[in-house]
Amino acid sequence: MDDDDLHGGNGKNKPPPSSRRRRCYCCSGTTAATLLMFLLTNAVSVAVVSSGAGPSLLRRYSGGGYRPAATIVRLWDGSAALHADLNATQAALAAGRADLADLHARVRTANELLQTLLRAMQDHGGRDLPATPDGGWKREPAGELSLAVAPHHKVGVAGTGEAVFPVLGHACVRVQDDVERYMDYAPGGECPSDDPLAHSLMLSGCEPLPRRRCRPRSPKGFPQPLPLPRSLWTTPPDTTVVWDAYACKNYSCLAAAARGGGISGCGGDGGGGACFDLRRGRGNKQADRWARDDGALSYSIDAVLAARPNGTVRIGLDLGGGSPTGTFAARMLERARVTVLTAAVNSGAPFGSFVASRGLVPLHVTAAHRLPLFDGTMDIVHAGRELGGGGGVMLEFALYDVYRVLRPGGLFWLDHFVCAAAQLNATFVPMLDRVGFRKLRWNTARRKEKGQWYVSALLEKPMA
Repeated sequence: MDDDDLHGGNGKNKPPPSSRRRRCYCCSGTTAATLLMFLLTNAVSVAVVSSGAGPSLLRRYSGGGYRPAATIVRLWDGSAALHADLNATQAALAAGRADLADLHARVRTANELLQTLLRAMQDHGGRDLPATPDGGWKREPAGELSLAVAPHHKVGVAGTGEAVFPVLGHACVRVQDDVERYMDYAPGGECPSDDPLAHSLMLSGCEPLPRRRCRPRSPKGFPQPLPLPRSLWTTPPDTTVVWDAYACKNYSCLAAAARGGGISGCGGDGGGGACFDLRRGRGNKQADRWARDDGALSYSIDAVLAARPNGTVRIGLDLGGGSPTGTFAARMLERARVTVLTAAVNSGAPFGSFVASRGLVPLHVTAAHRLPLFDGTMDIVHAGRELGGGGGVMLEFALYDVYRVLRPGGLFWLDHFVCAAAQLNATFVPMLDRVGFRKLRWNTARRKEKGQWYVSALLEKPMA
């Protein structure tokens, strides 16, 4: 068969159909199919929505390999299910905001800790403290210091026993020169009169101090103490103190210095600076404190104790609550037969001796010291502006320590605590909530000093 027969016998080759025309036919077919599917889908959707077939149409996709846990398409008709879903979303957002606030608080705490570490590095010129293989001391401890810090062995029945390590503040290695001066004495003899040195070491973090094998000097003519309750409101004789370490040499001088603001810790808010003045009457604000409740910052002992069943507040602790000479403890003892320990340090005055002379118990700890009390034992803790010793991370540690020593249901009485205005709501209140205290009473007021606020509060450690 020739070529003419192949093309119809006309003797000419027929050109193939145009490729452009084929593409147009294909495009027209695809467009028509897409349009048809679009119309069909919308028709089905309108029919389903308008038919009232339930509040929503749920379709779950379950493919062959990967299967989403719950892929849901919802077509809402404004029913109650929509409101329920919106409420659930709102609750999730609120939970997210709470988590974010907690994260911000944690970041602030970490930032404060970092600033504390940076300040410590600046204090040492940016250099690390010299360390040695022997516990970090600059020099090998010698003499009494070596005996005080070395491990000892408890002698057993067979003459051997386990090692006993002395308790010593870890920061003592940073102030080795002062520690060596403190331990420089004649064993078995009289201890140096060095209260200021001991106080300086404690403030440097060397707390507790190492033990010493010497006898502190007793005052000449030390009298027998007065019996209770007379001792509570009687200034002790001057012969109850060794005055060598202090500028004042008697209690009359101390009382005058306190009124003039010359004694550290004696200007407690509301006390009029009358630390060592025990005369009772209208003219002595210190002796009359906590007797009346003004409905604002000044709480009365009776009002505070009324928050608990009668007689259930029995033992407590006073931490810098504006009463370094034990007046708060004296008030609690005579008012409600409550035994209160008074935290005290001999900073510029013999506070410990004065408290003990009144028949009360002084507790020799600084603001940074872990409270030497068992967990969950105190019925009440009273604290003021000295709590925490400076705020920030140190304050948070102090608050957690107070929470630790309080029994479940125990009371935490904040009395004229001083807080910077910028930190009151941003830092201090969230810190209390984070520790876990529950507010029973809360009062604030501006101080005369710009940018500072007073806070008085009655808080409780919740029952388990």
